[in-house]
Amino acid sequence: MLSMEIAKQREIARLLGVLKLDLDEKNLLPPQRNALLADLKTHTRVIEDSDPLFTPEGVKTLARHSFDGNSMVTSREASKCLANVLLLESKTRQIFVDLGYPTKAAQRLKSDNRDDELLNSRILFLMTYNTTLDFDDIFKDHQLAESINSNISRHSKHYSKTGRKEPPTATDIQALSETLKLLFNLSQYYPQHLPDLAKSAPNILKMLCRINLATPVLQPPVTYLVNALLNLSVVNDDKPHKDSDPSPYFPKPDQFCNIDRFISILDNAVRSYTEEELEQLATPLVTLLRKVFEFAPSQVRPHMQTALLPSNSERSQPLGQSNTLAARLLRLSNSPVAPSLRESISSLLFELSDKDATSFVRNVGYGFAAGFLMTHDLPVPASATEGWSTAHEAGDPGEILTNVNGKEINPVTGQIREMEPEVPGEEMTEEEKEREAERLFVLFERLKATGVVNVKNPVEQAHQQDRFEELD
Repeated sequence: MLSMEIAKQREIARLLGVLKLDLDEKNLLPPQRNALLADLKTHTRVIEDSDPLFTPEGVKTLARHSFDGNSMVTSREASKCLANVLLLESKTRQIFVDLGYPTKAAQRLKSDNRDDELLNSRILFLMTYNTTLDFDDIFKDHQLAESINSNISRHSKHYSKTGRKEPPTATDIQALSETLKLLFNLSQYYPQHLPDLAKSAPNILKMLCRINLATPVLQPPVTYLVNALLNLSVVNDDKPHKDSDPSPYFPKPDQFCNIDRFISILDNAVRSYTEEELEQLATPLVTLLRKVFEFAPSQVRPHMQTALLPSNSERSQPLGQSNTLAARLLRLSNSPVAPSLRESISSLLFELSDKDATSFVRNVGYGFAAGFLMTHDLPVPASATEGWSTAHEAGDPGEILTNVNGKEINPVTGQIREMEPEVPGEEMTEEEKEREAERLFVLFERLKATGVVNVKNPVEQAHQQDRFEELD
């Protein structure tokens, strides 16, 4: 008895042989041909024991049925098999390129059909990996950017505020996702075509603002809508940025609508996912917020700062301990399991602080700011490290860090001093005080030796000020 593995390979080879013969002799009726392709498709879902599919002859047979026939039903059935093969085995992609079929996939992308869009966007997306295909020629000779923009425009009509609209089907959403993935990769690897691809930005933003958000929120197509915006320009590249420049990100009359949507999605996400999940899912959204803030008009920047930085009302306790979005972002900025997200959030908060170290420490507290400042070789404000041990005179820059609305704050935690809890405990004995003084002396000497923090040992300071008493 043949093993199941050998039986599977022989069945695939048989199906491919019949389909190949049909290409030359046209000996199958359309229903027979489509049934054979449907049978073959069941063998394209796992890579094990599917070797005949990954040969040049196998790829060629599927490509010819996908693009050289007259029946669109047969073409789509064959394209499903082909897309699966290209996904499973990377070496088949170069075979497909060498056969000259990517241009035919680009031509088929012009069809106003969601199945064609889904399949051919996926095939072209896979061509961006592990092939020598030059998409410049496809952009030029087959109007690839125009096809992508047209398909995205068609999808956006499902989210129109006016007129009759039908909710998107599952196929609509899958096709949109494949198109957005293709757009992102092309914008990443072929930035010279960004001006043409950027024409889709208004429609992408419209869909992102109007789509019904699922729970949890960061799943297709929302994740692909966010990713697609990452490389597209926020402002018109043809002229320098001014507050009056038109930008789809800050539309009139509501300049905040897109920003508020981004922030709402982020707020939903940080309440719904683990830190490990957020590392992959939320980092692009934080990156998008950073990009938008960089080019935001003067009216929008304070709005983003208010929404994303801790408010003064949160200073009744150490910053980062409340349940607000800002507090959650602060906690994530110290996450040991999400390094990319941690860096993106810290960078966002620093940029929201106008890239000023003193403002950054004041906004988030030295405890959250220290690591970012040190790893980026940014000077630590002296008042941040001295604020808990040294009184500041009127007009001292340290007042920026140690006072909010006339109330003294702890520059390390950001909490208002008068709201800090009293530390319970019995009065220390003289012996305990001596041991604590010795411990602090050693600690301060070690801090001085690092050169990172500029502190003066209080014992040394007391000695210089003749505050020691002579003992008999």
